[in-house]
Amino acid sequence: MDLVEFQGKQLFKRNGVPVPKEGAVCRTVDEVEQAARDIIQAGEAGMVVVKAQVKTGGRGKAGGVKLAKSVDEARELGESILGLDIKGHEVRVVYVEPASDIAEEYYLSVMHDRVHKGYLVICSREGGVDIEEVNRTNPDAVVKESILPSEAPGGELPRERAEDIMSRANIPDDVRDEAADLLVKLFATLVNEDATLAEINPLIRTEDGRVIALDAKVSLDGNAAFRHDDYDEWKIEGIDADDPLEAEAKEKGIQYVKLEGSVGILGNGAGLVMATLDVVAQHGGEAANFLDVGGGASADAMAQSLGLVLKDPNVRSVFINIFGGITRGEEVANGIVEATKRLGDFPQKLVVRLDGTNAEEGRRILDEADLPSVVTAPTMDEAAAKAVELANA
Repeated sequence: MDLVEFQGKQLFKRNGVPVPKEGAVCRTVDEVEQAARDIIQAGEAGMVVVKAQVKTGGRGKAGGVKLAKSVDEARELGESILGLDIKGHEVRVVYVEPASDIAEEYYLSVMHDRVHKGYLVICSREGGVDIEEVNRTNPDAVVKESILPSEAPGGELPRERAEDIMSRANIPDDVRDEAADLLVKLFATLVNEDATLAEINPLIRTEDGRVIALDAKVSLDGNAAFRHDDYDEWKIEGIDADDPLEAEAKEKGIQYVKLEGSVGILGNGAGLVMATLDVVAQHGGEAANFLDVGGGASADAMAQSLGLVLKDPNVRSVFINIFGGITRGEEVANGIVEATKRLGDFPQKLVVRLDGTNAEEGRRILDEADLPSVVTAPTMDEAAAKAVELANA
């Protein structure tokens, strides 16, 4: 379960992570105007920020985060942002908060690390930008620290470990202690709330020397909902409508979850699909979805599933990972061939890995079909590497 910004800040606040003064959640232009008036007249700030509340990244680049210097300007921004489409998400809710005095911007996140079976802390002095781009162009500016559960007893990150991370990230001396305190609290937030991601971009130093979370991106583990009676409270009207592709999948009975990456994933069996996500990540890629085609691989099942994956504009390659048991390799191959015929031309390449029952026959069928969009690979590792390569081409 992903939270939007204002919800993430509420979660941070109750776990002691410092955030800006609370703003107002608005669904209409009139509410935006009133919220801006209340903030400015109360003297909380001379300006306000109007922020789209959607469960996707890139709000700023899409025009979903704007600074207003007056009540009238806030109203105009409310009119332009409400109804805006951001990566297929219609903005139905905005958050109006006092503008913060920003001296510097940093990046900080804590997440589950499936590869190392623990946690991963990422910290950089270069915040407020695309951290993936920073990692590509200036990797020395990004500190990545794997934390084993045994190194954080009771779910608590040792203070000296937090201080070391801040030091290596070159966080300024005058705020390093405060930033380390915040990291300890952010780590505890991830553990206590059963979150899989707690990200702050940017983490800011204000003009008066405070360190606060100016933004919040939080993903909660839905499998842990039985431990958290409050999970249902995070579902609010106007934000938690199903993603359009997830809604379509639900109607068709397809097990599909949309993610943020560029490698489409299609496999048979939830365990295999989860392993596929991991191996794609190990090769430096990011999955665009989770899709379990189930035990059958008929032409209809393959066409519907593949068509759904390809509808995501972020998908640049598709990794089809099938292990044949009851599902036979030649049936899968015939399904893929028929699916490509039904779907017509599409720019993405399909990387197919077949193993198990009649896998060799399935690969022969695909090779003889001579499909320009299909590439076969003998192992899951090689297929993942190829899919990531094609997605990054």
